[in-house]
Amino acid sequence: MGEAEQQEPERAGPERVTPKPVASDGAASDGAAPDGAAPERVTSGGGAPDGVTSGGVASDGVTSGGVASDRVTSDGVASDGVTPVRVTSDGVAPDRATSDGVASDRATSDRAAPDQATLDRSTSDRAAPDQVTLDRSTSDRAAPDQVTLDRSTSDRAAPDQVTSDRSTPDRAVLPGPVAEIAAGYAFEGPALDLGAVLWDGTCHPDASVRIPLPVLNRHGLVAGATGTGKTKTLQLIAEQLSAQGVPVFLADVKGDVSGVSAPGEDGAKVRERAAQVGQEWTPTGFPCAFYGLGGLGTGIPIRATVTGFGPVLLSKVLQLNRTQEQSLGLIFHYADAKGLELVDLKDLRAVVAFLVSDVGKPELKGIGVLSTVTAGVILRALTTFEQQGAGGFFGEPEFDTAEFLRTAPDGRGTVSVLELPAVQQQPQLFSTFLMWLLADLFHDLPEVGDLEKPKLVFFFDEAHLLFNGASKAFLESITQTVRLIRSKGVGVFFVTQTPKDVPADVLAQLGNRVQHALRAFTPDDAKALKATVRTFPESAYDLEEVLTSLGTGEAVVTVLSERGAPTPVAATRLRAPESLMGPVDPAALDAAVKGSPLYGRYAQAVDRESAYERLAAAEAAEAARTAEPKVETEAKTGAKTEARAPEEEPSLVEQVVGSGMFKSLARSIGTQLGREISRSLFGTARRRR
Repeated sequence: MGEAEQQEPERAGPERVTPKPVASDGAASDGAAPDGAAPERVTSGGGAPDGVTSGGVASDGVTSGGVASDRVTSDGVASDGVTPVRVTSDGVAPDRATSDGVASDRATSDRAAPDQATLDRSTSDRAAPDQVTLDRSTSDRAAPDQVTLDRSTSDRAAPDQVTSDRSTPDRAVLPGPVAEIAAGYAFEGPALDLGAVLWDGTCHPDASVRIPLPVLNRHGLVAGATGTGKTKTLQLIAEQLSAQGVPVFLADVKGDVSGVSAPGEDGAKVRERAAQVGQEWTPTGFPCAFYGLGGLGTGIPIRATVTGFGPVLLSKVLQLNRTQEQSLGLIFHYADAKGLELVDLKDLRAVVAFLVSDVGKPELKGIGVLSTVTAGVILRALTTFEQQGAGGFFGEPEFDTAEFLRTAPDGRGTVSVLELPAVQQQPQLFSTFLMWLLADLFHDLPEVGDLEKPKLVFFFDEAHLLFNGASKAFLESITQTVRLIRSKGVGVFFVTQTPKDVPADVLAQLGNRVQHALRAFTPDDAKALKATVRTFPESAYDLEEVLTSLGTGEAVVTVLSERGAPTPVAATRLRAPESLMGPVDPAALDAAVKGSPLYGRYAQAVDRESAYERLAAAEAAEAARTAEPKVETEAKTGAKTEARAPEEEPSLVEQVVGSGMFKSLARSIGTQLGREISRSLFGTARRRR
């Protein structure tokens, strides 16, 4: 035994090696390996590290009874009957060795390959770097830095994680905050896809940002500085609503939303954006109907009667002050009490002129007084309004807002686009008309409560123009409309530059928010930025920094979940619209308008007999009845002519109302209409269909 004793290593290694736990269904964390499998390290008192078992079964270098030598004799026998091959300084035998002094009874060779031991079940220790292959024919090509156990488990599936034999498909691991945000948008029901989460400048396509379809009647706000992509956001949402069978109304102020009717154009930028957000982009056009105010520009004309429009909205259009607005309300009240419907502006002028005349003043006795000065201001405002070409907005046929609720034969919702380029220099006019459309919908639609999807989503563009200079009564009416129209299945999205443009009482009703970039070039801008940040829930973002660094087509989003709770704030890179991002060809637009089934119904204005014409006819009839026969004496005829001489120079009132005949005519019209005209929010009247 002397020769063998001299071959024993001088340093047997540390007295104890702490094992490295391995979690799987075939390895034990305490260093004991079931089924003959070995953990990566075991103590020197009865096991072998690096896949060596103490029971005499070898894997990737074989153990002895716990003692290893650094040299092997030529006949394969070492001291104490142990035949290892190369032993490291810590007493671990990584390479070829057999136990119990036998090279292996199953054709084990110490020269099969460099650093390789061929064991009793044909395992290989060279499957992959840093890999231990055990006795159940595991894969020899699993992955770098992978420990493959007896049931194909991997310790590299995720950081600090060991998976079992039923490993899941590879997925990108989201950073902690991104995973929390994504979980807040993982809705079960139908939803609109807005884009993917941005975090530290990186877009995560696996973290989708969405809006549940049922909460879109809880209203929303799309805000941002000019050129940040608000219009494209409207287009993106409108497309998906249409695809879900929800009709949409939106205003096209600049004339570039008409492209929603045509498939989009493929390009490098579109493909790049789609790849960034995980979007399967397909060029698609959507069913559209195009409208125009009063027949100005290209589109099916939208008109309203003066009676239907009401005094509150008309005062806003005419830019009347509070006193003048109240006086106009008195005029409408008188006409309503008489059952006299005002179809166009000349009917309204007739009533105003009559009520300040000597004959008409007693008509207001008991309900108020109309000042001649105030009446003059109103008449001048009406004249200016007509000279601007706006007279065509009032008349018949009056537009039925139920047309906005139509769907296409294939079930997709119709996108109703109001073309406004012809009147974009009159923003207060078109913004007020948008409010009339919304108020008319409120009048006509029944209560339905919360639906699975809205009946209509209404986008109110340039909303700040609606609120600028608005009276208290006007703002109260807007607030009430927004609050109550939700239960009628209509969602309203206001589109403006900053949330501070919207009154607080209205802003409190808007549950879904898409905030594009803001600029902070001036002290006022910085103040608006801070105010905007305060309107968002607490978040993991530095919103002041994020809102000033967002690019075009990026936004900060928070919406209501299916439970009605706010979702986490998410910086979002938005998806690319699938329709054309630009205007369609004018010829195609004109063809679409004239090909609509609504064109024949609304294209031609109708000037039916109204108050003005009836008053003129009544005056002529009275003149015929009071005319004396020609057989009367010339003197008597001359006397009558002289008596009527002061009336030969007719005033505006006399031209319109024919003196006292207006009173009897109003009574007769009131009898024909049957009852007083009733009004609701904004003083608008319900249409008689």
